[in-house]
Amino acid sequence: MNAVCYQINSWFSLVLGPVFPIPNVGRTGFCPALTGETEKLPLGQPKSAPPIMEFGTKVIHAGLSPDPSTGAVMTPIYQTSTYAQAAPGDHQGYEYARTQNPTRTALEANLAALENGKHGICFGSGLAAVDAVLKLLEPGDEVVSTNDLYGGTFRSFTKIFEPLGINFHFVGMDAPERILPFLNDQTKLIWVETPSNPMLNIIDIAGVCAMAKERGITVVVDNTFASPYLQTPLDLGADIVLHSATKYLGGHSDVVHGALIVNDDTLADRLHFVQNNTGAVPGPLDCFLVLRGIKTLHLRMQRACENAEEIAAWLQDAKGVSKVFYPGFKNHPNHDVAARQMRGFGGMVSFTLDDDTLAGASAVLSRTKVFTLAESLGGVESLIGHPATMTHASIPREQRIKNGLTDSLIRLSVGVEDVRDLIDDLEQALKG
Repeated sequence: MNAVCYQINSWFSLVLGPVFPIPNVGRTGFCPALTGETEKLPLGQPKSAPPIMEFGTKVIHAGLSPDPSTGAVMTPIYQTSTYAQAAPGDHQGYEYARTQNPTRTALEANLAALENGKHGICFGSGLAAVDAVLKLLEPGDEVVSTNDLYGGTFRSFTKIFEPLGINFHFVGMDAPERILPFLNDQTKLIWVETPSNPMLNIIDIAGVCAMAKERGITVVVDNTFASPYLQTPLDLGADIVLHSATKYLGGHSDVVHGALIVNDDTLADRLHFVQNNTGAVPGPLDCFLVLRGIKTLHLRMQRACENAEEIAAWLQDAKGVSKVFYPGFKNHPNHDVAARQMRGFGGMVSFTLDDDTLAGASAVLSRTKVFTLAESLGGVESLIGHPATMTHASIPREQRIKNGLTDSLIRLSVGVEDVRDLIDDLEQALKG
């Protein structure tokens, strides 16, 4: 087998080696444990690696090495749709770019390492990753999902897959046992989003996974809000980790991307089949941009967490603010769970106003000067949004109100600017 084919089939055993989670949360990497000589791969695989790789090292080096043809330190952008063959079937492991691309291969290896997983599968968007998971199901199958989740995911569930015969139950998951009444022989998937969007609800991943494992049910965790810097759901028993890599992984609001990370080989094969045959794959430039963003993930997330903590504390006493939602507060529901399964409380903060109306929220939203009113989150710049009319507009009003998403709820994606400027901006916006 040629070197590149060997890379595709054995990337993780060669580059990352036997893997195991490091118990100390400060050492969130794998043990690459490489020994002996390895074949030369197109992206320049190293022949040895440190026995333990800290997270801040993994984001820069895991799955990556200089390009062997030029010595380029950064992974090249392989902007090609097809690859030369010496004879039919005699190729270097790459045949057609929908199926494989070396830039994408490098990113998938890096993402798997960050999540303490074995296989990364990349997509053209977060919703394309959602779509791929749901295509593992058959008519009559049932999904139990958290009732507070991204509006696009809810829309995919109810408008695309429900008419095709997949049944969905939306449940508050503040306690794992609340899921029990909805489980039956047809339940094939439990969908977890924690911290949730936009209420920042915390779900006990280990508790849900233990319940699911007893019944042979697959657990998906959308880890977009936390990122692998703060939370690694596979270590807690999850089967699939999902990311909108558009957000914290990319980190610069310049790319749309999605990813899945798994450990199970069979599950990875099924998802790769969907990836290839549905064709919702990212281009090489998109993969390069996400790889570039990941290199500063730990630095950006740490600063965002610090800023969010200060802003959340300030909002608690701010005039005109009714309630603040932030997992770092000791009185936040399931704060103890967040403290146990996360390594920080994230860069997202939500709050409601005393004037609990669309007009009241709109007035505040239109007055910010440093915070940008925009969709999305997770970039270096701070964003402010109105879920009821933006990210969660597809959820019926009565349902979102029931879940706490009121007309005045404002969501902050706290960036890495100077926190004093951010607080000053919110103060003048709230004063009017």
